[in-house]
Amino acid sequence: MYCINCGVKLSDTEKSCPLCGTVPYHPDLVRTEADSLYPKNKYPKTKKVSRIGIMMAMSILSLIAAIVPMLCDFGINSSMTWSAFVVGAVVMGYPAFVLPFWFKKPNPAIFTAVFFVCSALYLLFINIITSGDWFLSFVFPTVGVIGLTITAVVTLTYYLKNGKLFVFGGAFLAIGGYMPLMELFLSITFGYDFIWWSLYPMVPLMAFGLILIFFGATPSAREGVERRFFL
Repeated sequence: MYCINCGVKLSDTEKSCPLCGTVPYHPDLVRTEADSLYPKNKYPKTKKVSRIGIMMAMSILSLIAAIVPMLCDFGINSSMTWSAFVVGAVVMGYPAFVLPFWFKKPNPAIFTAVFFVCSALYLLFINIITSGDWFLSFVFPTVGVIGLTITAVVTLTYYLKNGKLFVFGGAFLAIGGYMPLMELFLSITFGYDFIWWSLYPMVPLMAFGLILIFFGATPSAREGVERRFFL
């Protein structure tokens, strides 16, 4: 037996099409009631996974990941040498990767900013323990610009219903425009020659950003691309 509306094959006990809801009718077929899979009002209960339990397990694993390398380092070197990098990564990575799962509905805008702040702090920690002088002149502006740009994109796409093409287009323009500054900071910090390699990533990034803004401002062009690529 087949549905007269959409053509889906139906079993003899079907009272309506599961796809379109059309009631089938066959004058020569007497339908019988199918036996219920479970007794009436007695369905198997599914066990819910405890979100708090999972978070506690992740927290314990993070603690173990910090303690074990530290104990190994002290056992081998009698001091905290390479394990400092591991412990620092765990301490800075916990609020960025594990803490958001403690919330039922974490705000992506907030935790995107937290991720970049933690990344910057970890790099500052490495700069301090290695007695480096590259954080303020290179890492801070680079992580700051990229972090602010991506946080702005996440925030705007989270709260705005429309205009996402303009948001992403502006982000590509901002990151592309920052490329020459990144090369300048690299040149100042590490003494590299300024050879304008930054133009190679800058041009396609800014071109792609302009294309996104063009499609955002031209509905007919955007609809044509959507039909062309079945978007």
